[in-house]
Amino acid sequence: MAQQKVGQFMNRLSQLGIGLAITGGVVNSALYNVDGGQRAVIFDRFTGVKSQVMGEGTHFIIPWVQRPIIFDIRSQPRNVPVITGSKDLQNVNITLRILFRPVSEELPKIYTILGQDYDERVLPSITNEVLKSVVAQFDAGELITQREIVSQKVSEALTERASQFGVILDDISITHLTFGREFTHAVELKQVAQQEAEKARFVVEKAEQTKKATIISAEGDAQAALLIAKSLGEAGDGLVELRRIEAAEDIAKQLSKARQVAYLPTGQNFLLNLPQ
Repeated sequence: MAQQKVGQFMNRLSQLGIGLAITGGVVNSALYNVDGGQRAVIFDRFTGVKSQVMGEGTHFIIPWVQRPIIFDIRSQPRNVPVITGSKDLQNVNITLRILFRPVSEELPKIYTILGQDYDERVLPSITNEVLKSVVAQFDAGELITQREIVSQKVSEALTERASQFGVILDDISITHLTFGREFTHAVELKQVAQQEAEKARFVVEKAEQTKKATIISAEGDAQAALLIAKSLGEAGDGLVELRRIEAAEDIAKQLSKARQVAYLPTGQNFLLNLPQ
């Protein structure tokens, strides 16, 4: 009899444990968490996507009937490469770096129309469209020299297009801009030609300066010769005699510094007996 009562008690405990486990499982499945920087959209099997957006925290749902779809509303980076053509029909390779995030209030609409991978469906398409439209307004040279203006036009047009899909673009920048091989080769040849032209211009200018310097030097020599001739005509033999004395003095100084000379003659004939 006692064994029978013990068996009944154990059966009741087992049933109670199973009931608690089931209850705990149901409670856990009825709760979900939304972390910081996230929002949740509720999908109901009977009514579809609810219009209410759930914020951060722990929330209740009806198990099996409802399920949460979690979205990240923080800015996320994405690089979008595009190949397009310039105004002068040059191939242009452009890569845009975009920081994007969804509009929280429009998450139910975004999920209904685009899904959770809305960025994959929207950003490449509108970026390709906007870049082709903007780049076609500039030729290849202007894309380089007016890059800031090009970037501004792209940013304005792309921001407006993204807003139509409930997407906010926090930053747009051109990180890569190259041209086709033919255009790059033509630019290199142009740079080489410009360098050669600059070099030739420098050579011509140098020759002109040398010519001017030679003319000025010749004119100076001619002027000096005229002045010397005029001085000789006015001073007679006195100037020649002065130059001869100065030359003799210079020779004497040089001989006095030489090791082979023990003494210097002091006679007048040594100083003045120079060739006429």
